[in-house]
Amino acid sequence: MRLADFDFHLPEDRIALRPAVPRDAARLLLVRPGEPLADLSVADLPQLLAPGDILVINDTRVIPARLKGVRVRDDSRVAVEATLHRRLSAHAWTAFMRPGKRLAEGDRIVFGEAEDRACFLGALDATVKAKGEGGEVTLAFDLSGPDLDAAIAERGAMPLPPYIAAKRGEDAQDRTDYQTVYAEEDGSVAAPTAGLHFTPELLGRLAEHGVETARVTLHVGAGTFLPVKTDDLAEHRMHPEWGDVDAQVAERLNLARAAGGRIVCVGTTSLRLLESATGEDGVVRPFEGETEIFITPGYRFRAADGLMTNFHLPKSTLFMLVCAFAGAEAMKAAYAHAIATGYRFYSYGDASLLWRAA
Repeated sequence: MRLADFDFHLPEDRIALRPAVPRDAARLLLVRPGEPLADLSVADLPQLLAPGDILVINDTRVIPARLKGVRVRDDSRVAVEATLHRRLSAHAWTAFMRPGKRLAEGDRIVFGEAEDRACFLGALDATVKAKGEGGEVTLAFDLSGPDLDAAIAERGAMPLPPYIAAKRGEDAQDRTDYQTVYAEEDGSVAAPTAGLHFTPELLGRLAEHGVETARVTLHVGAGTFLPVKTDDLAEHRMHPEWGDVDAQVAERLNLARAAGGRIVCVGTTSLRLLESATGEDGVVRPFEGETEIFITPGYRFRAADGLMTNFHLPKSTLFMLVCAFAGAEAMKAAYAHAIATGYRFYSYGDASLLWRAA
């Protein structure tokens, strides 16, 4: 498969810069194998699911992972920006840095404003320990553990996706909007965006309808926004992301399926994690560790029956995943319909509910 197979034209005005209000007022495109597309809203979700179905939600919490600072080298000072990507230890993170080419191992980075320096938590300094490809570096912070977490929370900004950040700055409203209502486990630098559509009221109506929810955790890395740089998809490598499916959740999912219920993943993050935790025999097992699963057409799905997800970028790994799940031709037709009828795309955009093609 080639990268060009997953390209399409998306008008700029289809990119959502703010979410729907209320969250579940967003549009929902229903895609079922061999059936016409249906234009609904997220609020209709309880009527689209059956008692005994189980929604798999990702309870990761987005941290304010974008940090501005200054690279200090002898008498030289250069402004830099870091987007934290993956935690390596209590004091070390990998990060995407701009301008990455101006950095060298051993450089000191001073994050935060100068007037913050009197505050201990403001002393968010780090050393460049290693450099990777594409501007990725390893940062060793002077602070560690809870002190480092508090400093990042105090000094960082919400890491809005680049297609939003290029059009407007992050503001206080994004601290709420770019977080699911069920977020619990700190660690993501990007939101599991399908989950942004849920409200407490919608979750309550789903429960009343007999639809359960099961929580898993996948900490989304900034690599989710990186473009695929190779035309031959066999050469592409995903950035690893840490996830957890505990034994109780695995058992609940297996029992739900055995009883005839369907497993519906909320977001590609939940789906990728669940597929990583499921064996060839279709049994979901406890999982804790990193996954770098890359799903393209031809992949045989083991666990998920349905997928609720937003509308994704052309030539992205996420668009490849939905083509694998619901069928490439079906998804190209669905996206053409969504563009023609004014659906809003990307993180703050509308949603789709896809049923597996095979």
